[in-house]
Amino acid sequence: MDEEKKFRLYNSMTQEKEVFKPLVPGQVSMYVCGVTAYALSHIGHARAAVNFDILYRYLEELGYKVTYVRNFTDVDDKIIRQANELGEDPLSLSNRFCQEYISDMGDLQCRTPTHEPRVSDHMEEILAMITQIINNDYAYVVDGDVFFAVEKFPNYGQLSGQKLEHMRAGERVSVDSRKRNPADFALWKSAKPEEPSWDSPWGRGRPGWHIECSAMSAKYLTFNFDIHGGGIDLIFPHHENEIAQSCAACQEGCVSYWLHNGHVTNNNEKMSKSLGNFFTIRQITERYHPLSLRHFLLNAHYRTPLNYTVSQLEKSSDAVYSIYNTLQECEDALLPFQDGAQKEGAEQNSTTVRITKEAELLITNLKDEFKAKMYDDLNTGNILTGAFKEALRFINGSLKPLKKKNPKQQQLYKSLVETMKAIKKVLDTLGLLSPNTYSEVVQQLKAKALTRAGLTEDDVLRTIADRTLARKNKDFAKTDQIRIEMLEKGIQIMDVGNESTWRPRVFTEQE
Repeated sequence: MDEEKKFRLYNSMTQEKEVFKPLVPGQVSMYVCGVTAYALSHIGHARAAVNFDILYRYLEELGYKVTYVRNFTDVDDKIIRQANELGEDPLSLSNRFCQEYISDMGDLQCRTPTHEPRVSDHMEEILAMITQIINNDYAYVVDGDVFFAVEKFPNYGQLSGQKLEHMRAGERVSVDSRKRNPADFALWKSAKPEEPSWDSPWGRGRPGWHIECSAMSAKYLTFNFDIHGGGIDLIFPHHENEIAQSCAACQEGCVSYWLHNGHVTNNNEKMSKSLGNFFTIRQITERYHPLSLRHFLLNAHYRTPLNYTVSQLEKSSDAVYSIYNTLQECEDALLPFQDGAQKEGAEQNSTTVRITKEAELLITNLKDEFKAKMYDDLNTGNILTGAFKEALRFINGSLKPLKKKNPKQQQLYKSLVETMKAIKKVLDTLGLLSPNTYSEVVQQLKAKALTRAGLTEDDVLRTIADRTLARKNKDFAKTDQIRIEMLEKGIQIMDVGNESTWRPRVFTEQE
């Protein structure tokens, strides 16, 4: 890669944007902390997945070969508690929710990582790392438990800024008296009745939470790799403890860039299962197209808090509908030039006809603006405005002239083809380009709007028929009343001449 391109990422370790330079030219190694699989995932989990999926896609677009690892925690206190409440085997329960998560990620068009390791499949690596940490005198064994000795690691707190003395002073919960320091954390937990456990040199037990990511990242990426990502809430203690463990096991170990996405909030309060103020991905996608949710999640810079509101989700749904409706209408308008009598002429002129100056400028602006925003620490906030919207407007404004035979018809045809390509490239990089046809996506978005409105399409068509009759009778008060009532339900009635049709509600720039 050419370093002069200045692709920059914000490194949480240095708290600065840094030019990205991988350890191995042309290759990127990336580890992202996944979910603890004990329930359906919420949209906070979706935000992390979508943002790091965009990074994955963009790195590949830049020409890198990416090894992307995202783990599943399938051995954990929360999993055990949930399984006990349901009378289910913990590993069976976690496997079920791993599969549900994979399904949700498919709906959100997140690409499958290179590796998706699970804790239960990596006990050998975990035990080996704990043994190495003990041998290097960074951990100690007490009654079958193994604790990391934080005071042995002088750089503890380098990522989060936490100080050991402050951790002691701020201790508000009962501390295990067997610990040498209240901040010491478990690498291995001795077995308790009716919990999953594995053999170890210290007796049967299971790993602590933090050690799993250190062991699995080392297995798939070695101790030195490029990017470690996750939610901002993982900086302390999880990622801080990972650094300590990994360096204790291998002093030369190092992660080049630490990336963290911001919270999703609900009424400006962090969305979490413990607070009970969350929405699962499934709850949202039952009422909104998954592309609408993905658009909502990327329509803010990944490091900033993202406040969930229905109105913002509605606006994202409207934006996706407008994009796909424009793409569908353009595809329909271009079809005669790709079939039948005009096909031969289009092919003959494809190499000689140049696109219009307007289209050339629009495409250049779109590419340059997109590149500038992505190079600036993946700044996807409002990335589908500006030049992107101008390109859509150009398409919408060119469809009628395209149908009129004139000497510049072939030039306009080629201009639309090239503009479509540029738009689709942006959508693909952002994960917003569906494998379905444009028409299918439009129909899916309309079906979700009907679900939210509690209506069927027959209901809407009957209402339109009633309104058409009122228009014919010049009962304009009734026509306005019907239009407003449907708008309140999220259905926009559109009048084209004497005909009326409908689409999901259109939002204005000011709303």
